[in-house]
Formats: sequence, structure tokens, C-alpha cells
Amino acid sequence: MNNDALNRFSSKDEEIDYLKNENNKLKKINDALIFRVEEGATNDVPYSSFERSVNLMVQVNQKTQELNDALSKLQRLNKSLSQANKAANIFKQRFVEAIESITDGFVLLDQNGNIIFQNSNFERFWKNSELSPIEGSNYNRLKSLGKLKGTILSITADDDPQSSVYHLNNDRWYQLKERKTQEGGVVILFTDITHIKKAESQRFEIAIAEKNALLQSLIDNLSQGVLLINQDDSPEVWNLQFERFCELSTDTIQEVSQIQDFTAITELSLLTNSNQCVHIQELPNGTVIDVRRHFLADGRSIITLADITEQHQYELSLKESEIWLRTITDNVPAMIAYVNNKKRFMFTNKVYNKWYGQNGSELIGKALEETHLFDDYKQLDVFISRVLAGETVTFESREFNHDGVESYLLKSYVPNISEQGEVVGFFVLINNITERILAAHALQGANLELEERVLLRTLDLKQEVESRKTAQLRLSDAIRSAELANESKSKFLAAVSHDLLQPLNAAKLFAESLFHDFGLTERPILNSIKNSLNDLENLIVTLVDISKLDAGLVNPDKQIFSLNSLLENISRDYQKISVLHLIDFSFVPTSVYVESDSLLLARILRNYLSNAIRYAKGKKVTLGCRRRGDNIEIQVWDTGDGIAQENLHEIFKEFKRLKGAVHAQHSLGLGLAIVEKMAKVLDHVISVKSELGKGSCFSISLPIKKVDLSMAHNRDQSTILSSQILGAKIWIVDNDLGICEAMRLLMTRWGCEVITASSYDDLRELADLEHGECDLLLVDYHLDNDQTGIVVAQQINENRRVAIPTIMISANYKQELREQCKENNIFFLNKPVKPLKLRMIMQQCIRQ
Repeated sequence: MNNDALNRFSSKDEEIDYLKNENNKLKKINDALIFRVEEGATNDVPYSSFERSVNLMVQVNQKTQELNDALSKLQRLNKSLSQANKAANIFKQRFVEAIESITDGFVLLDQNGNIIFQNSNFERFWKNSELSPIEGSNYNRLKSLGKLKGTILSITADDDPQSSVYHLNNDRWYQLKERKTQEGGVVILFTDITHIKKAESQRFEIAIAEKNALLQSLIDNLSQGVLLINQDDSPEVWNLQFERFCELSTDTIQEVSQIQDFTAITELSLLTNSNQCVHIQELPNGTVIDVRRHFLADGRSIITLADITEQHQYELSLKESEIWLRTITDNVPAMIAYVNNKKRFMFTNKVYNKWYGQNGSELIGKALEETHLFDDYKQLDVFISRVLAGETVTFESREFNHDGVESYLLKSYVPNISEQGEVVGFFVLINNITERILAAHALQGANLELEERVLLRTLDLKQEVESRKTAQLRLSDAIRSAELANESKSKFLAAVSHDLLQPLNAAKLFAESLFHDFGLTERPILNSIKNSLNDLENLIVTLVDISKLDAGLVNPDKQIFSLNSLLENISRDYQKISVLHLIDFSFVPTSVYVESDSLLLARILRNYLSNAIRYAKGKKVTLGCRRRGDNIEIQVWDTGDGIAQENLHEIFKEFKRLKGAVHAQHSLGLGLAIVEKMAKVLDHVISVKSELGKGSCFSISLPIKKVDLSMAHNRDQSTILSSQILGAKIWIVDNDLGICEAMRLLMTRWGCEVITASSYDDLRELADLEHGECDLLLVDYHLDNDQTGIVVAQQINENRRVAIPTIMISANYKQELREQCKENNIFFLNKPVKPLKLRMIMQQCIRQ
């Protein structure tokens, strides 16, 4: 065996095993050779056998010498190995003592993350946990278990990529520094930095406290209320102004755990719905608060409260003034505009826009010359220059409207002069004087013809007659044109009632819904508002009624009914009114049935009674009936001052009223004029008799009808109304959002469950139209996109097993609409609707 073979072994045990195997091989070879010599050779070759034996012996000696050399070397290696082991043990002991002497935790990992060596400080790192690191265990698995069991609360990366900070559950902090070894392992040092962390935390808390105090002082001095809501919708920070707005103490707010809890302790709505960001709220004391919610990126939000009472009142006043100005100017039968000193349109009314075929919003801000509305602008500019110089200008002009119709216009330009004396613009007032000009031309022509007849005197009688006929025809045309203009005016007033009564109806419903929210001190103010709205309603309805009656738009809906039922309802109302006026009111019942329009007849009788109470001056008023053959005469007696005989023929004229009434200043004198016109429509006879100092009697006569008493009894029974609508489920469809909101507030006060919508599609999104529970449907007639309430009611009921009772509420007074509602079994009410009457009709519908 050579030295190269021995040097390839890494330990002495391997080398000894190898030498033993070689020795055994040599013994086997030696035994085989001896056996072969002794047994296998023939006597013919003794010398050959001897020679082989000698050679074999030489080889055996050589191998034995090599084996002895190997054993000697092995002994030397064992001695060197023992010395190396001793030195290694000494070094290891010194290494262990050095590692144990440091205050940091130390752990050595192999390339697979298994622990090769650890000191006692590293073992103490895991002392209070259920984990016990030992040599051979995997450090990465140990760290994962530490996170899972809560021993390691957090791991934060440091600026050094090979360094990190551990926060343990015993509130200790350790900084870990890792270094790679040449073999691919890792050395980790655990340094306790708890005292550094606590010092940093203390300094940070002091700084935060100082900043919080500064911030709190800042927000406490804000004019706005501020509330900070955390990610869990809990109050976190607020200022003193927030406490004042909410009228809550600091202790009360500290007890609030969720923002929704504020709804039970304050009147303010704090936008608890996360989708709502802005809300304007008016408090019962009149204060208007702007509530806004701002959402932050970290999930928190800030609610701000600002007092905008003055701004809100100014905006309302400005808006109301603008609406009234627009309403007045749009309904004046003249073209009105305003132009600033830069010759630009700032305002145009509806008549002006209609004449020139323009959209009002498109004209605003445009220069007069840019609009191309005037063919003779250069001539017009002369008058504009004069009015901008401060002169009031009036002139006539002949123009064509957008339909190509030629007309004569009387234009007036009035300068608008500021307090500084500067002309800042001018008002434009244009009247159509075509009829007057044409009549003047016709008259001028007639005069010329007359002069010609006088001068010539030679024309025969036939020519003179023909000329007179021509003049008479022209005069008839002029009269007919005047009649058509008057009829057009009446139809216009009747048609515009819808736009006037819509906002009035909403205002009355809002006032009624607010009545129970006010205290005793505020209710007189609300009553004054309601009375003013009622007066306005009566004025509009009266004017509209006269216009409709003049235009022939009112057709009576005559039916046979119990007269006593009508008179009882009317007397019940005036019994209460008479108490307020200190009037002794009495009613004499009757048992007859009549044929008439109950609504128009009731209007006539209420006019009679209102006048009687107005002029009775604290005396007596009686409502009763007298038979006159086949007719019944309904009479209203009063014991007032009476009416002079010479004035009896004037009291039924428009704008005529008697002097001396307590409330005469509030009357336009239209009541009895309407009575006369309604009586003509009904074909009933009215009369009046009076004596000064004793009183008056106003009456109306109508035919008596005989009916089957059993049928009449059943019909009367059907009018008995249920007194309860509490809990009724109501669907309302009206394209006026103000009326929807007013109806919702009013009916909610009555205990109803209300769903409002602006159209059929809107209601379909809010309710199950086919199977949803609904006790009553209220619809407006005129809806958006040329849709009508009748069509909506039909669409809703066509897929339902049982049709929903329906009430139509509209400012349309046409008889055709009433008949159409009756054909579809729909109750009909005119706007503005009285809450009490609406409730009675609702009770009747629900009962049926």
C-alpha cells in the first residue's frame, strides 16, 4: 500500500478498515498458493512449484512491509488527531464562554435555518412562551409559531436591510441583526432596545399631547362645529362650538358610542348615512345649519356644522321675490324686458319670448344686435341711445313676429338710473296696438268716405247704402275681434290656474303638516299663514271661476242627491265659523231630494252664508228651505242692516261690495257675481229681498226629485266614513316634488305609511306594483312626458288581483276630466285641496 492510497482517507477508522481488508486478501492469496503447491502440482514440475513459492514469498514479504508502514503512519495520525481534538475543544470552550459573556442573544443557523448554536440570552428570549428552542430545531418555524401564538406582536423592518425590530408580548423590544456565513448559514444577534423604545414613546406622547392641546385650542376657536368620527363611526374629537350647536355637554357626547346614537339626543341630523355628504337643516328655533361630512383616506370622517341662518333667509327672500316677479311679468299681457347699459338682455318675460320665438334663457346675456331679432336695428339704436342718455322714449313700430304676422307695437323705453345718477340700463315695455291701429285706419277710411260723400253729393243713394254696409261690417269685425280677445283672456286665466294653484297647494299642505310641530306661542303665526293662504286661494279660485264661467268652460255635473246631507255639511262648517264672529246660527233640516251639481250648489250657498255672517254684525243667520210647488227654495236669512232697494240690482255685479261690512276690506266683491253666473249654468233661479234695518234673504230655487227611499238610504249609508286611516299604506304620484314632500309630511302626521314618486317608472323602482300592499293611490293628472294620472292608475291596477282605490288631484277644472275619472271609478279633487276634505275622501275610499 503506497502513501497516496493512505492520504485519501479523511479519518483513521476508514484507513484501518481498508488495511484490514487488504491483509485478509493477502492471507487468502497465500493460502491458495500453498494449497496449489501441495495438492495441485504434479511430480513432473517440482522446480516450477518451488520457484513460484519463492516468488510468492517475496511478494508476501513486500506486502507485509507495506502494511507495517501503514500501521506506523496510522499511529502518527492518531496522535496528531488527538492533539487537534484537544485544541478544538479548548477553542470551542473559549468560543462558548465568549458568546455567553455578551449581553445580546446569539444564534447560529445552518443554510436550512436549523439552529447550530445558541447562547442562554437567546433561550431567555423565548422564556415566557410555550416555545423552547433547542439545537437542531428550525428557527424559521420557531419564528412562525411565535407570531401565531402571539409571542411576537410585530416585526418592523429597519433602515438596514439586514436588520429588523421585534415587539414581544411582554412589552420588550429587540433589534435583530443578521449576517451570512461562508457556508451559507446565518448569525443573528438579539439586542434589547426596550429602554430606547420607551424613551422614544414617552417623547412622542409628550409631543402628541402638546400638538393635541394646540389643535383642540384651534378647533375650539372655530366658528364652525367640528366632529371627528373614527373608522368605527364613533366620536373621537369635537370642539366647543359642536357642543353648542347640539346643545350637549362633554360628558353626554363621551357616552355616545356610535354616530347613529346622536339622533336620540339632539335635533340635528348628523348625516349618519355614509352616502350623504351635505344637508341643510332648519331647527325649530329658526336657526339654519349647514351640515357637511368629509370622508378621509384612512376611513375616518369629519362632520362640520355652520350657522347659515342669515344667508338662508336672504336666499329664500331673493328666490321668493324672483318667483313673484316672474309670475307677475309672465302673466301680464305685454312684452317686458330689461337691457343693461352694454345693450345686453338681462330679463325677458314669457310674452316677449313667445313673440320673438326665442327661449328666454338663450337671450339672457346676449347683445341686442347679436340676436338678429330686429330688422330695423339701426333705427332702433337711435331710441336706445336716447334712453341710455336718461330720456324716457315712447314710439310706435311695425314688426313681424316669428310666425310672419305683421303687427303694430307701442314701445316704451324707461331708463334705470342708479343712486349715483348713472343710467345702468333700461326697461322695455311693448304693447300690441294692432287692433287699435286697424280700427283707426278703418275709422279714417270711413271718415274719408263720408267726406267724399259730402263733397261730391252727387253719388246716388245706392252707393251711400253700400258704403254704410261696408262700414257696418268693419265695425262688426272690430266688435267680434274685441269679443274674441275678451274670450281669449278668460280662457288664458282659466288655463293658468293650474300653474298658480300647484305651489299654493304645496304651501297649504306644508303649513298643515307643520301645525303639530309648533308650540302654543308659534301656532298663531302658523294660523295667520294658513289664513293668508286660504285668502289667496279664495282670490285665485274666484278669479279663475269667473274666467271659466265667462269662457263657457264650466259644465254642470247634475245628479240626484239628498239636499239635507249637503246642507248639514255646510251648516256644520258655518256653525264653527259663526261662533268666532259671535253670530247666532241656526239650520232647519229638510227631507227632499233634488237634481243639481252638488259642488256648484254648495259654492252658491257658501257665498250666501259668508256674506250673511260678514254683514250680520253679531246678530242672527238662518239656513232653511221652503217648498214652492215642484221646486224647493233654499234660503239664507240674516238680521243685519239690510240693503237699500236701489242697490239690489248692483250686488250681483263684479267688483261691487256694500259698505259697512266688518271684513269688507278683504273682499273684492266677486262672490255674488259668481253666484249669478253659476246659477245660470245650473239653470236655477236666484233672488234677494231685503229691508233696511231688518235684514236680508238670499235664495236659490231648484226642482224637487222623487226617488226610491230604500235606494236613497243605501246611498246615504255609503257616505258614512270611517274615522280611522291610521296605518294606511298610501302611494302618491306627482311630478311636483314640493307637493310630494308636502303630502308625505301631512299623511305621515295622520299615521299613514307613504311612498311618493314622480312617475310610474319611479314608483315601480320603489314598490312592488303587482303584489305590494297598498290601501290608496293618489295621482296628479298632468305628469311629465305627456303622461296622465289616469294612464298611471290603469297601468298599476291592470296586473293586480284587486284594484287600488284611486283619487285624482288636479288643478284642471274641465268637466271632461271629471267624466273621464268617473268612467274609471276614480275620485276627483280640485287643487288646492283642503286637508280635511282630502282626509274625508281618503276615509271613504279606504272603507269602500
